[in-house]
Amino acid sequence: MDNIKSFIGSNMRRFGMIIALIGIVLLFQILTGGIILTPLNITNIIMQNSYIIVLAIGMMLIIITGEIDLSVGSVAAFIGAIAGFLIVKLDMSVFMGILLCLVAGAIIGAWQGFWVAYVNIPSFIVTLAGMLIFRGLTLVVLDGQTIAPFPEGYRSISSSFLPDIFGGEGIQLFTVVIGIVLSLLYILTELRLRKNAQKYNFNVTSFGLFILKLLLFTAVIFSFTYVLALYEGFPYVLIVLFLLVIGYTFLMNNTVYGRHIYAVGGNANAAQLSGIKTKKVKFLVFINMGLLSALCGIIFSGRLNAATPQAGNLFELDAIAAAVIGGASFTGGVGTVFGAVIGALVMGVLNNGMSLMGIGIDWQQAIKGLVLLAAVAFDVLNKNK
Repeated sequence: MDNIKSFIGSNMRRFGMIIALIGIVLLFQILTGGIILTPLNITNIIMQNSYIIVLAIGMMLIIITGEIDLSVGSVAAFIGAIAGFLIVKLDMSVFMGILLCLVAGAIIGAWQGFWVAYVNIPSFIVTLAGMLIFRGLTLVVLDGQTIAPFPEGYRSISSSFLPDIFGGEGIQLFTVVIGIVLSLLYILTELRLRKNAQKYNFNVTSFGLFILKLLLFTAVIFSFTYVLALYEGFPYVLIVLFLLVIGYTFLMNNTVYGRHIYAVGGNANAAQLSGIKTKKVKFLVFINMGLLSALCGIIFSGRLNAATPQAGNLFELDAIAAAVIGGASFTGGVGTVFGAVIGALVMGVLNNGMSLMGIGIDWQQAIKGLVLLAAVAFDVLNKNK
């Protein structure tokens, strides 16, 4: 029992958000008459919120360093406009157009990172200026008009699914196989991590609790993939999200640069005195945010099948809310990639559930604001304890 209390206590913030997400899903499952957990709607939640998850991952890293980025929505809109101009207007190949858009996003991130890291202008001011600059440039590129439609290859990133190589009828057998493989990989990874922890005499959970954790998460992974298999299977954008989560989790937990990000956010002066190049760390984090903002713009414009002047409105607020709900602290040094994903899903399920219930956008905004306030209050109270 003490082992369980210790395990839950040390992961209270993360478990609190997971429990909140489960509670919100179950609440809307009842209120919508079971619609929210249908295969079609789960797929819609993933595809409708994929670009917010992408932004939330980048925003989490920004907030961990103690900074903020208010320009991500405008940058996403600007990149979507560039993609429309290059691919639709100039008939450039999809691959080359996407590549140039990602490069443009990295350059934008470098531009903003330079002012924050090397000129020491507060990130709030730099990115607020960026919000205005890139929203204006979006209007310039589009000339106030919508550019559409995009070619199929561009749209497939955010709107298409993996084909079923097994030719299943009524169920996507390839997705079921993927679920089995992912479940086995998860079990093997957890076993390896536990073995390594025991090898170096680290504290580990009891064997019974470990088995319970394996069974629970394996059931979640397989159930999730099975539900997807009942509709169209794995969307391509889910593969992109999966790779991002795995890659950034590895970066933050298993690399020197990841530890430097936490160190800079925890205490920048102490990090600099210990030999960490704090300016370079912040500079690279903003380049990363620009790159992910560009990817967000590509995914959103592909799903919308158009580059519009209104794209990206309030994306920055959704990304910040997702990061904070997922455990990020504005004081810096705290947060996880997994938490950012959970926070984005909380926001996504709230949006989806309230829309299914016919709740107006006015009340939706108010309720999301209360959820954000509750998440921050929970974080503060938890720290005070």
